[in-house]
Amino acid sequence: MTHAVQPRSGRQLRIAGHGYEAVIASVGASLRTLTFEGRDLVVPFDADEVRPGYRGTTLAPWPNRIVDGRYRFGGIEHRLALTEPARGQALHGLLAWAEFSDRLILDDRVVLAAVIEPQTGYPFRVEVETEYRLDADGLRQTVTAHNLGTDAAPWGTGPHPYLVAGAGGVDDWTLTLPASEVLTVTPDRLSPVALEGVSEHPEWDFQAARRIGDVFIDHAFTGLAREDGVAEVRVVSDAGTGVTMRFDERCPWVQVHTADNPGIDAIHRIGLAVEPMTCPPDAFNSGTDVVVLAPGAAHAASWLISAV
Repeated sequence: MTHAVQPRSGRQLRIAGHGYEAVIASVGASLRTLTFEGRDLVVPFDADEVRPGYRGTTLAPWPNRIVDGRYRFGGIEHRLALTEPARGQALHGLLAWAEFSDRLILDDRVVLAAVIEPQTGYPFRVEVETEYRLDADGLRQTVTAHNLGTDAAPWGTGPHPYLVAGAGGVDDWTLTLPASEVLTVTPDRLSPVALEGVSEHPEWDFQAARRIGDVFIDHAFTGLAREDGVAEVRVVSDAGTGVTMRFDERCPWVQVHTADNPGIDAIHRIGLAVEPMTCPPDAFNSGTDVVVLAPGAAHAASWLISAV
């Protein structure tokens, strides 16, 4: 008797509508592909490929880094596994390689769920539900946390897509990032240093649209200008094609990364990571914008990817 072999990235869930098509891989509830009228809006990866890094995954129960994998919560010190060994940091939460179960599958909408079980470094039980829904505006992802435990739990979330504007690569595209503040970091470990105005760091000032060029970005930004409560990050090619990400006040931060991989031409600066976040890097230590989930409480945040 033979059994079908599941692809390395998990079950493949395809949704489509309004010119958009997306494939969600069940490992990490990852956005594996997203196209509009056949054009890539994110850097894809193959179904039977171990997902490259965190490309397209759902970040929970924290986005970005916890410095040294240590934090205090409720007067107790916790130590997490250092999942970014080269920098000695705990990176991007606990669900990146988890298998999510199906909760709902429709032609234009899927809902997946996984439970973070109490463990060393995060002794809390939190159910994480993520919905991907397509409509005329694009692909909206909503991540909802439910505290199933008896203790309050720290929480944060965000996505990790690498946006593709069109022909060329990151250096060729124009970025609009309506952020007046940047969180500076150490050059070796990318640990947070200080929140400063982009006026002090003109290389990271994209409040007015301009070409990215060869600037290195792997920073969190805030002080976001919004219209009707919504911030928009836009990246556009010379041909006028592009992609936007929009998100409301539940994500007061956004991480932007130019995907630098020197010497590896196949992936070096081929997409721009844009990661709306409910809290900044190392928030479990700083306390900045950390969501404290009371027992039985829920928290939801969402973001929208659209074609230009």
